[in-house]
Amino acid sequence: MIKLNDKMPNGELQQLISTSSTTHTSAELFNDKKVVLFAVPGAFTPTCSNSHLPGYIMLAEQIKAKGVEAIICLSVNDAFVMNAWGEAHNVNKDNIMMLADGDGAFTQALGLSTETGSFGGLRSQRYSMLITNGVVTKLNIEQPKSFNVSDAQTMLDAL
Repeated sequence: MIKLNDKMPNGELQQLISTSSTTHTSAELFNDKKVVLFAVPGAFTPTCSNSHLPGYIMLAEQIKAKGVEAIICLSVNDAFVMNAWGEAHNVNKDNIMMLADGDGAFTQALGLSTETGSFGGLRSQRYSMLITNGVVTKLNIEQPKSFNVSDAQTMLDAL
């Protein structure tokens, strides 16, 4: 499992831009930048939709005012689902990138995957992290079925 001071693993994540899927590499997303990454078990699920994503939407400008260049919301879903979820919550695409880890490969490389069986199969654990120049400098991993440390206010307070 990834831990503080670890370099982000290599991987690719997808984003729907207009009507086509664009692939971003982890190097492009995290190297030479200050980035907040938060991950959710699934788009459109209750805690993710009612609390996790809305908190980052509400505090995005304050987080970016602390020198964060990008805020990324990540889920093991496809780019079309992540885009639709962002649109359903009126995500300002200049503030939050809605990225997909369709096959869960990046989430597995982080060591933050969980198997949910018939609920949805391979998913991400709920977490947030601050990545500075490609290195994890803050890491907040939730216990299963919890939402106490990966919220936007906790991240903002840590910046």
